[in-house]
Formats: sequence, structure tokens, C-alpha cells
Amino acid sequence: MRLAARFFSVLLAVFATLWLATAATAKPPLVLAAASLQESLNAAADAWAAKHHERPVLSFASSSALAKQIDAGAPADLFISADEPWMDDVQKNGFLAPGTRISFLGNTLVLVAPAASKGMVAIRAGFPLAQALGDGKLSMADPVSVPAGKYGKASLTALGVWPSVKDKVVRGDSVRAALAFVERGEAPYGIVYATDALSSKAVRIVGVFPSSSHPPITYPIARLAASTSQEAEGFRLFLISAQGRAIFRHYGFLPHRPQAL
Repeated sequence: MRLAARFFSVLLAVFATLWLATAATAKPPLVLAAASLQESLNAAADAWAAKHHERPVLSFASSSALAKQIDAGAPADLFISADEPWMDDVQKNGFLAPGTRISFLGNTLVLVAPAASKGMVAIRAGFPLAQALGDGKLSMADPVSVPAGKYGKASLTALGVWPSVKDKVVRGDSVRAALAFVERGEAPYGIVYATDALSSKAVRIVGVFPSSSHPPITYPIARLAASTSQEAEGFRLFLISAQGRAIFRHYGFLPHRPQAL
């Protein structure tokens, strides 16, 4: 009887050691995500952790900067871009796990001004943005490389306004940097996503850009081929699930049925 009890105790100790070893080697996924996702993705990570998973590690920057990090071999598990071209770049270079790329979110492009400002701006073809700026600057994410800036330039170009404001643009290295210029009162107007505007009490939306004036704003997600986290695929599936999309909707995103690309 004593031998059986001792054997059972040893067996339990072995199983406990194996479980602890497995838990110790299981690491949370590292997610590289577009800067505009900060509040929503943190909320999603909290919801995932509440399901007794390790909370993902989140790193935010412009999609262009993140894509370049991945192309340079930076270790990560998931990538969420604010446009398709930067995800295309990563895929072209062979860094995506096959069959995991999904487009699942949309957004709206808006014009913001400091919260204490007055009036609205009717955004239409030829609208007098340069006149409204006066001697001030138009804050945008870099229109050459950052998705929000590229969408903004495309819209202003389609509306015939870009030539009159291009020399007034102050460029941020991400959409949140562009938002910060307006929050600090360093620019009277800025072009950001609606979700960024909703995240700040220091700005207000004064105009909405027609969706027809720029390419569709879409957010693709994919697991990276070099992913080593066993939790990465589960978190990716959670984000594109109905529950995950509901979290993003709460923060002003426009979730849509996931579309494999």
C-alpha cells in the first residue's frame, strides 16, 4: 500500500514537472500591428487573456515600418497592416504562413481639428482647405509610405486639392504621430482615421472624406512563416471571429466578413 502511494506521488510529481516545463516553454505571440489599432487590439488581447491564454505582446508602429522590420528578419508571430500593399510586400518576400492572410477590418478617413475649434468643413471637390489652413500646417502621416498618409494624399488628389496644400503638410511617421500634432495645437487640421479621432478627447472630427475618393481602407492580418508561438494561430482566429470583430466595432472600425487573399 505504501509502495503504491509512493509510486502515485512520484507519478504526480513527474506530471507536474512536465506541465510546468510545457507552460514555461509556451510563449505568447508577438503581434506587429498598425498604430491605429492600439486601443482596440489591447482590448482584444485582454479578452483573449481572460480566456486563460497568455496575453499577446503587442508592438505598434506604421505598417511600413513594421513590414520593413519583418523583411529584415525581425522575429514576430502575427502582422496586421493598415493596407494591402505592405502586406503584399511581406508576402512577396515569402514571410507569410500560407493560407493565413485575411482581410477583416475597414476604417474611415476624416479631417480633425483641436477640440476647442469651431465649425465644420464640407469635404468635396475643390474645397478650400488651403484657405482654411492659412499660415498653419496640415498634419498627415507620411503620404509616401504610411497607409493613412497614402489614403489622404489619394483623396486630396482626387478632390483636386493636393497641389494647393502639399507644401503645407507636416508629415508624421505614423497616423498617431499625425494625430499628436493636432492634439498639441501644432497644426489646425489633420487627416487621420475615424478610430484615431475617437480615441482622443483633444480633437474632434470636422469632416469626412468620401470613400470613393481613395482606395478602400482595409486591414489584413496574417501569421508569419517564422512564428514560434503555439498561441499565434489561436489568437489570429479569435481576432477574425465574431467576438473579435465586435471588439473592433466598439472602437469605431468597420469589421466585415473575413476575406481570404
